[in-house]
Amino acid sequence: MIQIATTRRRLLQAGSLLAMPAPALAQPAYPNRPLSLLIGYAPGGLTDVMVRMIAERLGRELGQTVVVENRSGGATSIASTAVAQARPDGYTLLIGTNSLAINLALQPGLTPRDPMRELQPVGEVYYTPFALAVHSSVPVQDFKGLIDYARANPGKLNYGSSGSGSVNHLLTELLMLKSGARFEHVPYRGAGPALIDLRANRIQVFYASPLDAEPLVKEGIIRLVAISSEERLASLPDLPSVAESFPGCAGVLWQGLFVPPGTPPEVQARLHAALRASLADPALASRVVPQGVVIMPGDAAALRDRLAREIKLWAEVIPATGIKAE
Repeated sequence: MIQIATTRRRLLQAGSLLAMPAPALAQPAYPNRPLSLLIGYAPGGLTDVMVRMIAERLGRELGQTVVVENRSGGATSIASTAVAQARPDGYTLLIGTNSLAINLALQPGLTPRDPMRELQPVGEVYYTPFALAVHSSVPVQDFKGLIDYARANPGKLNYGSSGSGSVNHLLTELLMLKSGARFEHVPYRGAGPALIDLRANRIQVFYASPLDAEPLVKEGIIRLVAISSEERLASLPDLPSVAESFPGCAGVLWQGLFVPPGTPPEVQARLHAALRASLADPALASRVVPQGVVIMPGDAAALRDRLAREIKLWAEVIPATGIKAE
């Protein structure tokens, strides 16, 4: 009888153990394989060079390779759409820019149609302001002189852009809207051809990157009269900001890190920490700051606010100026 009771007890204990849920399998630590970092530009430009330097540092911080993928086209919408639709596991990242806001007003048929919802910001990365360059044949010495001359001679000066809907196109139209100056627009396919025509005096005004403008300044072909950012640039401290004369007229080409919506918070936190550490590398600053690049320490909230402000800005400016996509 005692033996039967003992056997019954053991069977009951065994049954209880079988009924207990199996322990969850341990999930591999993130990240455990290479990551893809998409950008909407072709290889070779400043954005491509900057992103590759940042990707290398991100990889070191994360302990995995970060592969840069150039998905140019569609006003950067090809890259941003690919990330918006990717699996939200933290392995597909986007370097997004102003076009996320511009496209909504200029080309509303492009996706993502709601970047505030379809993409999740991780953190700001950097921005590059534009230097307002004027051909030396124009009889002005400073920003005020340029605006006064353009008001008195509407349409006499041609201004170039990197293409219809580009950031430097929109910023020049914003400047004209705020100041009352009038220039004639000549669009180009990128900054390179515009700089060639600026040298030849076919255009007289151009929002150029400080690095691109430097050789022409040294040759005496152009002079710089203002910077497009809200604050003056550390490498060009004597150059006034356009916002000093016309508040609300500032703008820059900015880049931020985004992931697909639904990416786990702990993955976003890991990416943000790696991004901050990468941007804090003194070797990075020493290489890019002299080129007019401003590294931004902003977090996800700062990037979301920046995107929201630009969506509002261009939704007002583009219809007011009559800008059309070409």
